[in-house]
Amino acid sequence: MALAALMWATAIATGWSQTAAPPPASLVETGPPPASPQPGVAPSGAAGAPAPAENPGLLNEMGKALEKSLSILPTLKSPGETLDDLKDAAKNAGEGLSRLTSGSVADGRIKCLVAANGAPDCKAAADKLCQAKGLKGGKSLSTDSVEACSAKVLIPGRTRKPDDCHTDNFVTRALCQ
Repeated sequence: MALAALMWATAIATGWSQTAAPPPASLVETGPPPASPQPGVAPSGAAGAPAPAENPGLLNEMGKALEKSLSILPTLKSPGETLDDLKDAAKNAGEGLSRLTSGSVADGRIKCLVAANGAPDCKAAADKLCQAKGLKGGKSLSTDSVEACSAKVLIPGRTRKPDDCHTDNFVTRALCQ
């Protein structure tokens, strides 16, 4: 596109002729010229030589290239359609925020239970945290993990055993209903 603009500016600055290049073979008419009723008189409606069907000059070719490049661009929405899309997006965002703010957030620190498979079960801890604030139940938003060890690890010269420490998980923030 920049190359076409540069060529166009050069053509204007140097004054290139529109008729410098011969027309493409597909644009040349091959039939005989229209006959005039009287010799030396132009046909009716024409003042001199007939106008060519298409001007094959540089500016004409650049115009064709510009039309082709514009035809491949995606169609833009009207301002009204764009505003409607923005209104819908704002409405959806508002609905999402109302769902989030329908409950309240409880802060605290309650230890998660350990499930049968050894993984932490923090749902009960989130419920307890919300119930401590006078609400029904909730979902954990934030958790914390701590390695808890027995006092045996503090004995000098004692080697640490695998069951001396374990990890405790806590719910520190919950979204309550």
